[in-house]
Amino acid sequence: MKAGTDMSAVLKAASFAAEKHRDQRRKDAEASPYINHPIALANVLANEGGVTDPDVLCAALLHDTIEDTKTTTDELRGMFGDTVTGIVLEVTDDKSLPKAERKRLQIEHAAHASPQAKLVKLADKICNLRDLLASPPADWPLARKQEYFDWSAKVVAGVRDVHPGLASAFDQLYARRPE
Repeated sequence: MKAGTDMSAVLKAASFAAEKHRDQRRKDAEASPYINHPIALANVLANEGGVTDPDVLCAALLHDTIEDTKTTTDELRGMFGDTVTGIVLEVTDDKSLPKAERKRLQIEHAAHASPQAKLVKLADKICNLRDLLASPPADWPLARKQEYFDWSAKVVAGVRDVHPGLASAFDQLYARRPE
């Protein structure tokens, strides 16, 4: 795929994600637009991790569309193909399961994910810790923040081999765990 096509696919994914998440807000005190989160993942991967694979960048932008919007697998596959859809499905939680089970499965599945899905998962945890440190949900007590940090570290333990530089960035954030 030539560079122009790569850029077109990434921009198409950004536009699609923006449309799908248009009415969603983050849980921070400012209720920031949700689309900031998937854009942050793609930014971490491209600008901090040096990731240039357009499938990974598209999947980062689209990683929550099936889980958190009315986007279907068939819709995503029709727009972005099997590879991007496969990566997104690898990082998508089954919302029909209880939260504790979903969290347990993330830890269990992380080590067995494809390298592309591991990159998306690692960037997701980096961005989530950054958000928790900079602008946490107003209703989260200290214990919940600490639990999230600790759980994230368990997930990242299974993906850290995919990119030592990004794993180091995660470790630096984890070292700032709220006390």
